[in-house]
Amino acid sequence: MFERVLIAEDHHSVNSWVKQTLTALGTVEIRQAHYCDDAFKLLEIALRESTPFDLLITDLSFREDRKEQKLHNGTELIAAARRLQPRLKILVFSAEDQPAIAGSLYERFEINGYVPKGPRDEEDMRQALSQIAKHQIYIPGEFQQAVRAKNAHDFTNYDIIIISELAQGTYQKNIPFVLEQKGFKACSLSSVEKRLGQIRDALGFSKNEQLIAYCKDHWII
Repeated sequence: MFERVLIAEDHHSVNSWVKQTLTALGTVEIRQAHYCDDAFKLLEIALRESTPFDLLITDLSFREDRKEQKLHNGTELIAAARRLQPRLKILVFSAEDQPAIAGSLYERFEINGYVPKGPRDEEDMRQALSQIAKHQIYIPGEFQQAVRAKNAHDFTNYDIIIISELAQGTYQKNIPFVLEQKGFKACSLSSVEKRLGQIRDALGFSKNEQLIAYCKDHWII
């Protein structure tokens, strides 16, 4: 299975049963960190001492209740871990249940698995660990169609300008004028609304606020 595993998770109860699951599967050493910066330091130390971790299990959201962190969330930790240790296996364990978020992580960082927190998470975790140990990618059943279809949407410049303007508080009715000033021709409010609807549908969102938050979290805007 895995000899050395690092868990980045700020909920003690989650850490406890995940550790029990890993131990039952034969993991020799399990370290845990409650903050992303601490997790990254452990990865650095292990690599420097030639005892690298085999697997990183990380949440995406972390409480901000101490000094300023360099890595604020699981996505930033994953990006840093990939740069530091490209062959590290990474399993995301998160309450985020949007297929688009998972799809983006599979595509951008080549994560090895994603387990949504929920009623079946212990069973899903065991299955994910088993598949990843066999060098397979684990995609939860409810995400498979979206992830394999690359449902995470390919953002164009046009899309980014529209969403950036919304994020800055520009009224939707004024966005066509902004687009025209930036060289886009024949822009209308209906075309902007239609494009936003297409992006929301592709990502599984119902509100622009969700779309804006997603784009900020994934450094699109």
